[in-house]
Amino acid sequence: MRPQIVLFGDSITQQSFGSAGWGAALADAYCRKADVLLRGYGGYNTRWALFLLHHIFPLDNSNPPVATTIFFGANDAALFGRTSERQHVPVEDISIHCLQRLSPTMLVVLITPPPVDEDGRMEYAKSLYGEKAMKLPERTNEMTGVYARQCIETAKDLGVPFIDLWSKMQETEGWQKKFLSDGLHLTEEGNAVVHKEVVEVFSVAGLSSEEMPYDFPHHSQIDAKNPEKTFQQQQCLARPL
Repeated sequence: MRPQIVLFGDSITQQSFGSAGWGAALADAYCRKADVLLRGYGGYNTRWALFLLHHIFPLDNSNPPVATTIFFGANDAALFGRTSERQHVPVEDISIHCLQRLSPTMLVVLITPPPVDEDGRMEYAKSLYGEKAMKLPERTNEMTGVYARQCIETAKDLGVPFIDLWSKMQETEGWQKKFLSDGLHLTEEGNAVVHKEVVEVFSVAGLSSEEMPYDFPHHSQIDAKNPEKTFQQQQCLARPL
């Protein structure tokens, strides 16, 4: 059975299996070595995500995932009193410490929300709603930074690796349009940044795709005249039809 890697998050994770998405790129990188499972829930915040934990990571699972990315916070940071306030979670209420009980062997990687391009969010709203669009951005980059720092502090408290996407993206000039399609969600280049960062963290933790074995022999290793010999070594002989 192949190892499993779970991608757990909000819409930025949900969209990651789209064209040039970071999740799709991971699935390609780990092809025939690990199954990358998409568990992205658009619009969810950390408070709602807690209700899904034991469905996605059952406590009685005898073969838990080898790794999971936890990528929330963008919706928690929606400002109270603005158009997306139902998603708002006060930063002091965010709690994902129960992740410690999921599996002592699973690598957990926390990813901060990306930065927010407030002008881009306003432009996107106007493209959808015209004159009825919001007059004030429902998110600000400053407040999202507060949630990003809380994510980092949580990772440090848990002793798990993290990816500071909020800071990383802002190191590049013109990040607003280069990495974000609507001021919040990722462009192809933005997806590439997430993919690169996740691959690096996995590699440091000993989960490099290059070093993981194939689930079954590469075709070049199969003895065409006596294929049974190859598959006997892995105890996967075909059953009689």
